[in-house]
Amino acid sequence: MLASDVQLSWDLVSDFQQLFAYHFMQNAFTAGMLIALIAGSVGYFMVLRFQSFAGHTLAHVGFAGASGALLFGGSAIVGLLVSCIGAALGIGLLGGRRVQTSWAHGIAIGTIQTFSMGLGILFLQLSHSYTENVYAILFGSVLGISDIDVHLILLTTMVTLAGLMAIARPLLFASIDPDVADARGVPVRFLDYAFLILLAFAVAQSVQVVGVLLIFGLLVTPAAIAQQLTSRPGIAVGLSIFLALFFTWAGLAIAYFTPYPVGFFITGLAFGTYILVRLFQVGRTLFDRRRRFKRQGVMG
Repeated sequence: MLASDVQLSWDLVSDFQQLFAYHFMQNAFTAGMLIALIAGSVGYFMVLRFQSFAGHTLAHVGFAGASGALLFGGSAIVGLLVSCIGAALGIGLLGGRRVQTSWAHGIAIGTIQTFSMGLGILFLQLSHSYTENVYAILFGSVLGISDIDVHLILLTTMVTLAGLMAIARPLLFASIDPDVADARGVPVRFLDYAFLILLAFAVAQSVQVVGVLLIFGLLVTPAAIAQQLTSRPGIAVGLSIFLALFFTWAGLAIAYFTPYPVGFFITGLAFGTYILVRLFQVGRTLFDRRRRFKRQGVMG
């Protein structure tokens, strides 16, 4: 759609100006920046805590909440937020004492996910604009974000980042070794609930860019890449945010000059970068092993 109106040229200044010529693109870049801040920071702890499946489940719950809100004439974003927060509390209640690692936690996640998908399909079936709603919820609709949506995303971003900063240090301790943290008086159970709610905010916002089916592109991949490159938490969080922002903005820029969807480019860039980093890690491991063997041979 956009490719028929604009053309990529060798004049980078002109191309850059074209990106911001329309108000909907300004909203898209602004919302993408805010969502990248949430996805990169919350995603780091989600990967660290092995709760990627929980994030995926919250996205499916958001699918039901958004479709239900649209059916009854409400805001899809509000439906996403309310349903994701409700599901986060449900996972915490059904997940047993250790939300992070318990067997009951996995059962709770699977149960909530299957029910929410069925509920979402029911809501969409009752809706009059089935195809349009399905595409927007499943694959994202960042190019359709309004000024009101940007303001709501800004508010949720501020709330999420403030909450994460408030619990970051004890959350890191509880994520690495929950038993020792519990023994030292860290409120591990409270942190489980608090992080699930923050994850719900992150999922609800990320769905608007990449949709339910591609949610891992922003929440998981940047954090996974960052943790491959550094073990220092502060640097890893910053790198995760940077990568999420780069994938989002680069995906928007490329999609503007092509007829292909934004979500494809965002997830494609994320996946390609992850593969390159993994190949680099494997190559470095093989090189170090080979050098060690040679050194041992010389010493022998």
